[in-house]
Amino acid sequence: MALNPFRRLITPRTQSINLIKLEQEQPIHQVDPCYLSFSIDISLIIGGQWWEGSNASSRGLGTNRVPPLELNHPKLSQYVEHLKPAYLRVGGSEADTIHYFCSHELPHEKEPELSEAIWNRLLDFIKQHQLKFMFTFKYGAFDRKQHGKWNGADSAALLQHALDRGVTIDVCELGNELNAYWAFHGLSAQPRTKQLVLDYQRFINQVRLLSPDSRIAGPGSAFWPYLGETIKYLSNITPGFLEQLEGQLDIVDWHYYPFQSQRSPIRTRTARIEKLLDQRSLQDFEQFSNKLEAYRQRFQPQAELWTGESGSAQCGGQPKLSDRFASSFWWADQLGRGAKLGQKVMVRQSLIGGDYGLIQRESLKPNPDFWVSWLWKRLMGQQVYQVSCQNPDLIVYCHGGHKQNRMTLLIINMTNKPHRLKFQSFGTPKKRYEITADSLTSKKVLINGIIPKFRKGKVRLKDFPKLPKLDLVAPYSINFWTFTDLEAEEEAFFGEGVF
Repeated sequence: MALNPFRRLITPRTQSINLIKLEQEQPIHQVDPCYLSFSIDISLIIGGQWWEGSNASSRGLGTNRVPPLELNHPKLSQYVEHLKPAYLRVGGSEADTIHYFCSHELPHEKEPELSEAIWNRLLDFIKQHQLKFMFTFKYGAFDRKQHGKWNGADSAALLQHALDRGVTIDVCELGNELNAYWAFHGLSAQPRTKQLVLDYQRFINQVRLLSPDSRIAGPGSAFWPYLGETIKYLSNITPGFLEQLEGQLDIVDWHYYPFQSQRSPIRTRTARIEKLLDQRSLQDFEQFSNKLEAYRQRFQPQAELWTGESGSAQCGGQPKLSDRFASSFWWADQLGRGAKLGQKVMVRQSLIGGDYGLIQRESLKPNPDFWVSWLWKRLMGQQVYQVSCQNPDLIVYCHGGHKQNRMTLLIINMTNKPHRLKFQSFGTPKKRYEITADSLTSKKVLINGIIPKFRKGKVRLKDFPKLPKLDLVAPYSINFWTFTDLEAEEEAFFGEGVF
């Protein structure tokens, strides 16, 4: 058994005790059962331009072409089963330049194609795993003068084909990061808000007519660290779009990456290890989320707020960093922070592929963020509670509902120091699961001191040894601590009577 290397550094008697308190008995929010969801980029589905091995980007795409993803691979199916229930979002930059097999028009030269065979395999994959399906329909990277005249014949045919195969597209959206067309497709392609509203209204009417059980999300704007929607009047479209749209959205969604990889042509916060471990890097998400929530309440109050796409670093993730343990802290924090802010769903870019994938595309091995996601799915329920912590070095979130009368604290320690804890109003401490690694740049993590492994396609919570009943969080650790019987006792802490 591998032991946590940080444990030797802990001297409990010298540590001050930090109080973590449940602020109120009732939950403040409730997330969707599919809160932690994931995407597979359309480029991987069809065999388009992708990120592994690319040193730069071209109009929002990687520079290397890859074969279509083998959706029926048993290992991929194994991982998906461990992350259910979930939405699968299929989108990405090539979603707007793709040719549908059911199109009434001939494909343009070098236009990537979504063939009928690939579309059918994707629909079968959705049905096999009982996933909910979110799809980005083509808007088109055409010249600005064509905006406001969107022709939805191809989208209608694709939607109908899915319905004929017995698959409802649960969430439909038009275009990928419409406010970033200037960066991906050129300045002349950037739609103005007024014209975009006309096209989106046509899209809403079409989906409501053909597939009334589908929900509609928009506008899926990209937000950059520090800058938000970047260029005012050109790409700051979200408030005007939500205000001017006559039809009702079901979901107001946005895209956000806290860092950019070195491939990205626009870098407001480059992914570096010191940035990944700086709590200030996590705060933009909350600022922008609050701004979007205010827009939603004012202009589309019937809609939910979702993060429709998020990964560690734009443009495929940062090589040798986004797939390492140091990159797991932002993901654990954003899951907790998004739920606390009232967001219903968080879509991870991506399930597989790129340096930011939960799963490595070529080896089909899990990256560290997979194990954060796996523990979240098992221990963090839908009910979100307000908690406080005396120590600003510790980030703390609390959920309940994964089991009756159970609560789980997510405790994130991004420092090189251990911390002693005391808890108020949570009930009786039960099981604990601690994610650490031999180093911050390790590709493998430890859960309770051992490397997690699948055995016959399965991995279970009981596979991991119990931690000693100490009231400590280790340096550089992500912790899931469970409690039960909320009424049993007002105050309790791990390690009572041990020291």
